[in-house]
Amino acid sequence: MSVPASVIQILESANIAYQLKASHTRLNAVRTSLSPAVDTCAVKSLVLQDNQGRLQVLLPMDHMLDLASVKAQFGRNLEAVPMAELTPLLQQQNLKTVPAIPEWQGMTTMVDAALLRHQTLWLDTGDGEQMLELHQPDFKSIIKSACVGELAVPAPHLPDSPEMDEEQILFSLKNFTTLRIKQRLDETLELPPLPETAQRIIKLRADPDADISDLANIVELDPALAAQVVSWASSPYYSAPGKIKSVHDAIVRVLGFDMVLNLALGLALGRTMNTTAMTPRQTRAYWQGAVCTAAVVEGLVTSIAREHRPGFGMAYLSGLLNNFGYLVLAEVFPPYFANISRHLEVNRHIPASSVEQHLLGVSSCQIAAWLLESWHMPEEVVIAMRHQNNPNYQGEHSSYPKLIYVARQLLANKGLGHGAYQEIPAKVYEDLHLDPVTASITVDNILESSHDLQAIAEKIQG
Repeated sequence: MSVPASVIQILESANIAYQLKASHTRLNAVRTSLSPAVDTCAVKSLVLQDNQGRLQVLLPMDHMLDLASVKAQFGRNLEAVPMAELTPLLQQQNLKTVPAIPEWQGMTTMVDAALLRHQTLWLDTGDGEQMLELHQPDFKSIIKSACVGELAVPAPHLPDSPEMDEEQILFSLKNFTTLRIKQRLDETLELPPLPETAQRIIKLRADPDADISDLANIVELDPALAAQVVSWASSPYYSAPGKIKSVHDAIVRVLGFDMVLNLALGLALGRTMNTTAMTPRQTRAYWQGAVCTAAVVEGLVTSIAREHRPGFGMAYLSGLLNNFGYLVLAEVFPPYFANISRHLEVNRHIPASSVEQHLLGVSSCQIAAWLLESWHMPEEVVIAMRHQNNPNYQGEHSSYPKLIYVARQLLANKGLGHGAYQEIPAKVYEDLHLDPVTASITVDNILESSHDLQAIAEKIQG
């Protein structure tokens, strides 16, 4: 795809000299290879809105927009333009992303001052394949009418070591006043105990003599959970012959013992959290993401040779719970959850963990791992939650977080989930004994059944 003509016309009409560079999807690798002496910054463009209308914000690609700073400096209470509204606009222009060209579509433009501290800038062209290299004087000439301010902050990274997670979580909770959160720790940290159904399932897991009847009996003690398991097995996604009438049928004829055990456990945990702080759209997006990620993890595991394959049920459970921390945030931080969500929506180019780290001093995956560990959940799942954003993790049970990482990146490459797609390191595929081409085909096949997966998610919500 060539650089959009509209973008070239803007630059040439202003007599701006430019060069074409590699796509921003490969920018992380390029940027890390640059010498510190090479003062280059990639520019990201965001489209936001409030009751005054839409505007565009230009900021460094590895920074996140701070909405509080924008409001303090310009009095704008901004939020992200929904993708359902932005996508048709991009398609009309034959674009994949919003080009980092000031006053795109005639919008008022705000520029983060950090961009003026670099000699060379790489601007997103919007074609998904190339970037425009401009020198600072030329960049300044095309932002003359823009508003400039300190709008963004460097996106923080999640610490690699989990040893200090609990201390960091409690420290963040105790310091809510500095984060504009009013409630004290003892008013906020009121997490429910591990559900009784989940306790029974975990106990059953440890019983070497457990059979299908034992599992069916436990699930059927919770009518709502039993209905969810049956509807899951009855979904067109599994194309089961005949009607699934019971949990026993779901286990024997469709899903199998291991999957139902972990599916029931994941659903029980998900229903534990109070989601009143979430909008119906957020709840729907959570379960759709959980179901889709679990399905991709399932597909990836089955494509790995048996001698290298991780535990299927545990992998599936990890995929289903991959964003469990998001539910925990809604439970723990209800007064602040709306603000967290606004920042996550605005900063979709930044990993969610970095946005949460900036706002709270701790990420949702840290909180989820800490909570699941306190509930004595299997170590594989705890590790999967904690390290799912760290492709370099090499500790015990590393295959589980890496499966989630691969699944989420492959989905991001299809425009699904939170955060921009990042190139998956070859070492991750090697460690999993997973073929990259097969993995990509697996995701394509699963997404062909996306309507069936959405139907499953809708039934879970009730």
